[in-house]
Amino acid sequence: MRTDHSSDFSQPVCVWTTIRSDAPNDPRTATVEISGWMIPLDPAQSSVDYFLLAEQEPCCGACVPRDPFNCIEVITREPIALEGGAVHLRGRLIRLVDDPAGWRYRLESAERVQDAGGSSLPASGLRRRAFLASGAALGLAACAPGRFAQYTDTHDEAPPSNSERPPWQASAGILTIDMHSHAGHVIVSRNPAIGARRPLTPVSAPMRAGGMNVICLAIVTDTVVTRVSADRKRFEAWRTPEPGELYRLSQIEFERAGNLVEREQLEIVTGADMLAAANRQGPRVIIAAEGADFLEGRLERIDEAYASHRLRHLQLTHYRVNELGDIQTEAPVHGGLSDFGADVVRRCNTLGVVVDVAHGTYDLVKRAASVTTKPLVLSHTALAGHPGPRSRLITADHARAVAQTGGVIGVWPSSGTFHDLDAMAHGFRRMADIAGVEHVGLGTDMYGFISPPVFRSYEQLPALGAALLAAGFSQQETEQMLGGNYRRVFEASLA
Repeated sequence: MRTDHSSDFSQPVCVWTTIRSDAPNDPRTATVEISGWMIPLDPAQSSVDYFLLAEQEPCCGACVPRDPFNCIEVITREPIALEGGAVHLRGRLIRLVDDPAGWRYRLESAERVQDAGGSSLPASGLRRRAFLASGAALGLAACAPGRFAQYTDTHDEAPPSNSERPPWQASAGILTIDMHSHAGHVIVSRNPAIGARRPLTPVSAPMRAGGMNVICLAIVTDTVVTRVSADRKRFEAWRTPEPGELYRLSQIEFERAGNLVEREQLEIVTGADMLAAANRQGPRVIIAAEGADFLEGRLERIDEAYASHRLRHLQLTHYRVNELGDIQTEAPVHGGLSDFGADVVRRCNTLGVVVDVAHGTYDLVKRAASVTTKPLVLSHTALAGHPGPRSRLITADHARAVAQTGGVIGVWPSSGTFHDLDAMAHGFRRMADIAGVEHVGLGTDMYGFISPPVFRSYEQLPALGAALLAAGFSQQETEQMLGGNYRRVFEASLA
């Protein structure tokens, strides 16, 4: 378990010394001032709200100190300009215990200040242009692998550009898995009578072309009561459903999912042994539901969906505050996960259904983590130091709450978050740094975005894998994130 404690560092000059000594915590004082050199995790940003701070000047933008006591993570109040040099910061220093990524200290709510007494650090020889050209931290080759070598493995040659990179593919026997997909267009529109006749679209061919083995195929049962907001930035609930309305919609969509499976000659995965079977090489699906709205407060409907529709992955909430808990995009009502939501988590654990906390608030995730006996997943999101109001992005602590259950956070390809696959790969890097590479996965939300995402077809999977390699991940780590980590959670959930 990861715990945070306030520490007492009254003099800026003593902070690094005290960090190195890993001194006991003192809750009386939380605010410190500390100087060091910025090491950004995303080289494309001109200003950042999350970065590493090193005690000593790095030799280049890709050099991470061997010793975690000579480097801390920083989350700022507001983004600050990336200088590639020394900065003086004020913030709340947190001592971390059993952090999934191995960090020992974090500076929270940090802001840039003038050096105490008017003094300044020596000017860095690495100006921003040269610093970023040398390769931002954790994104390219590291000069000195050590404590964080898993994030900074050196490479014999510089990674090729997008157009020159060879396509990636998984090693023999490795499964690739999309944690969250609406491929095939099984979702029914606001008018079920019309939407039920909506043509299904190809799934098997693009999966085969890109080497995607398994997708979590998600129905959505709040579409008749949600709509795109006036600013076209999100979905929102606009009316209260009639009794039984969302349950009936679920039956239509489960049937459509079954029709897609039959037409595309897909195989539905219902047990962990079906992932392990070497003779099953064709595209497969795990039946999922985005939002448990179809339960309408009735716990026995989980058993029904499990038996009748082979449901094995259940996301608790979506775009309306339902009976299970609160969502990120609306004001809280339940204070997190409701008592009924907790009962749903327990029932899923018992049956063997993966519990997905995507769209849920941090308070919902914390209670779900305290209730579950199996790993959680948060299937599709991205990391932000300061998510805005009604944002679907999550904080570092939000991600860690999932990781601490042994779970997985899926990085999504939203064009509002990442401008291309390289930027998305650096989003994987940031998430891996926060939660640990074994707790990161892929959640494409295929056909679920308002604006076109940067990953639009499974045919792009080899390009995404190549981008992850170029971002500094090894072949094994890439295989973990593109399938292995979710497979572990699925097997644990169904055990």
